[in-house]
Amino acid sequence: MKKVTKRLKKLQSKIDTTRMYDIESGITIVKSLASIKFDETVELALSLGVDPRHADQMIRGAVVLPHGTGKRVRVAVFAKGVKADEAKAAGADIVGTDDLAEQIKNGNINFDMLIATPDMMALVGNLGRILGPKGLMPTPKTGTVTLDVSRAVIDIKNGQVNFRVDKKGVIHAPIGKASFQQDEIKENMLEFVRNINRLKPSSAKGKYIRSGTLSLTMSPGVKLDSQELMDIK
Repeated sequence: MKKVTKRLKKLQSKIDTTRMYDIESGITIVKSLASIKFDETVELALSLGVDPRHADQMIRGAVVLPHGTGKRVRVAVFAKGVKADEAKAAGADIVGTDDLAEQIKNGNINFDMLIATPDMMALVGNLGRILGPKGLMPTPKTGTVTLDVSRAVIDIKNGQVNFRVDKKGVIHAPIGKASFQQDEIKENMLEFVRNINRLKPSSAKGKYIRSGTLSLTMSPGVKLDSQELMDIK
């Protein structure tokens, strides 16, 4: 059984575990839990009433948060010619073709997000066993397979969050940092949840957002009012 530290006990004492917090109160509580020397990430977890085993209930996509995530993101791009030039001009950290593929095969993955033009997907597809488990495989659904590499690079640098429901029907996403202002975290959360609600599949039965939890990297979670989350349009 995992031992509960004094620090964690102290943080847990600040949370009313019998209560479902509204968004405003939840953010206030979570910000008050910051107790580590580094700037912790604010994380949102949503448990959805979907069955990811059915293709039409696989919730995935991307959203650009209005205030970003607070994290510097390194972007790599598979592109050649003019598209490679566009990617570099937009601020991509790494741009390449066969040379980039070779780096990845050798385990040299020093980037956080990967973009590819459609003509590069035959090359990228061969790297699926490496990129897939790391969540780095480009896909049209997240806008990471595109001819508009410039827009894709800029969106990711400006705070795009890619999301995908896991096998248990849960979506996890970073929505800011503990140092963010209250309104910045709230606006990021509203934008993220709004996008999740838009993707509700018609085949999903029962309550769509079953529960929501807000937390910091090193803090216990705060339960949110799921009905308020579902009402965000």
